[in-house]
Amino acid sequence: MTFIDLNFYFFSALLLAAALGVIASKNPVHSALWLVLSFFSCAALWLLLEAEFLGIVLVLVYVGAVMVLFLFVVMMLDINIEEMRKGFVRYLPIGALVALILAAQMIWVVGPIGPDILDDESLKQAVRHGADYSNTKELGRVLYTEYVLPFEIASIILLVAIVAAISLTLRRRKNTKYQTPSKQIQVKRDDRLRIVKMDAEAKE
Repeated sequence: MTFIDLNFYFFSALLLAAALGVIASKNPVHSALWLVLSFFSCAALWLLLEAEFLGIVLVLVYVGAVMVLFLFVVMMLDINIEEMRKGFVRYLPIGALVALILAAQMIWVVGPIGPDILDDESLKQAVRHGADYSNTKELGRVLYTEYVLPFEIASIILLVAIVAAISLTLRRRKNTKYQTPSKQIQVKRDDRLRIVKMDAEAKE
């Protein structure tokens, strides 16, 4: 067993333990921290597979942005933890059944009794590249040449979804005060400042 194999089993076990900690933790903040650990473990697995770009993106996007936002929302809201934990035992059998089905499917696909999807020699052996190889450059080349049309369509769909989410959640409240920058820059001195002349006080 090589050093890479040891790292793979270590980070895989750490990922499974962190995933169990996410669903078993009673505190939402602790669950979020367990999820951060699972993201780091998954990023380490991507690095072992020589997919540095995916590992870095996983850490930057999910850990650096999504989880920080999630922790901010959790800490700002007054969440009743006891109320959230009431349905955990009730839905535990369904969750266990779904987990067993997913595990059986993965074992059937990649296990020894699965279909012969690895008969191709190109799939059996991992491709080794030189030290100057950049998977980020290769991913960008494929993304903006062969898959440029699906990439543009996906970006348009995401843009429409963002605009729709903003439009659905935008509410005009009567008691809310809004600022109009166009009116603020047109304000003159006489509109805001008034000079009052007062008689000087006489000294005794």
